[in-house]
Parts: sequence; C-alpha cells; structure tokens
Amino acid sequence: MFVYSHGLRMFLVLGAMSLGLSACGPQPTVVVDAKTDRTPNTMGLDSRDFESAASRHVQKMLISGALNNPRGGRYVVAISRVVNDTMQRIDTDQLIKIIRVELLNSGKVVITTAVGGSGPEDLMSMQARQLRASAEFNQSTVAKQGQMVAPDLSLSGKIIQQNNRVDGGAQRVDYDFMLTMTDIKTGLAFWEGKETISKLGSGSTTSW
Repeated sequence: MFVYSHGLRMFLVLGAMSLGLSACGPQPTVVVDAKTDRTPNTMGLDSRDFESAASRHVQKMLISGALNNPRGGRYVVAISRVVNDTMQRIDTDQLIKIIRVELLNSGKVVITTAVGGSGPEDLMSMQARQLRASAEFNQSTVAKQGQMVAPDLSLSGKIIQQNNRVDGGAQRVDYDFMLTMTDIKTGLAFWEGKETISKLGSGSTTSW
C-alpha cells in the first residue's frame, strides 16, 4: 500500500512539473494578420508606421492634382535618395516600396528601375543590351537603341527623429516623413509633403 501511494504521489509531482514547464515554455509562433493586428506599439518604427505614412503621402499627392499629366498618360518617376536621419537602422526601401505600389495602382505614374539615386535598381535593362554583340541571340528580339524612357519626375525624401522628455518622466518621439517630387527638366519641386507619427511612452523605453 505504501509503495502504491508513494508512486502515485511521484506521478502527480512529475505531472505538475511538466505542466509548469509547459506554462513557462516559449511563446508559440503565430501568423499576424495586418488587417486585425493588435500587437502593442513600440517607441520605434514598425511596418504599421510605414504603411500609415506612405498611404497618407500618396493620398495627398493624388488629391493635390500634382500627378495629373497635362499631356495625358502617366508620368515616369525615378526614385532618388531617401535619407534615414533617425536613431534606428531602418531600410528606407520599406517606405518607398509601399509608396511605389500605391502610386502604380493609382494609374498616374510608372516607375523606372533603369535609373535611380543609387544607380539602376534593375541591372538587367542595361545588361540585356549587351546581347547586341552576340551572334547567339536573334537580334530582332534584343532591345534597340533609343527605346528606354527617361524619367519626368524624381522622388526624394528624409525621415527625421526627434526625442523629447515630457512631464512625469515620459518621452515623446516624433518621426517626420518628408518627401519631395522634383521636375527633372527644371529642377523645381513639383510637390512636397510631410507626415508626422508621434509616440508617447515610458522614458525608460528605447526608440532604436
């Protein structure tokens, strides 16, 4: 009787330990639905901030009428530099890609990947033209001279971060997303916009 009771107690103890370890285990991985994402905000920038800033910029561009080409058709836009002047190591292409997709979907512009502020985004446009010297390729299928389209406009910008202490030991972080659309032929700013995302949180929380 004693052996059975002792074994039962050991079984219960081991079971409780197993449950305790399971409860303290790692957080299971789940897929986050962007449309219903309720993940707590951070003091830094995340994908939701880029989505918000990009969408608001594009809406203002469209409402302004700056992208209505008086000659008809779409403007050709080249992507220049977007400078990261924050304390975070962020890829500004994340912001630009969202803007590009929305601009393309608007039907107002097309984006050239043959030229850009950091060089061509897609090297194949120029590399494919080297096939003109190859007898292995049907020359009627190779891109001819004078077929590339030069950009009309250039999109550039800057992301600035400002940290300020506020009452109660909290901190406020302002992120300014500034964009400029320049007429390449004249060098004049065609459109400019600024969107600010402000965050208020604990003074002990880092924003980088």
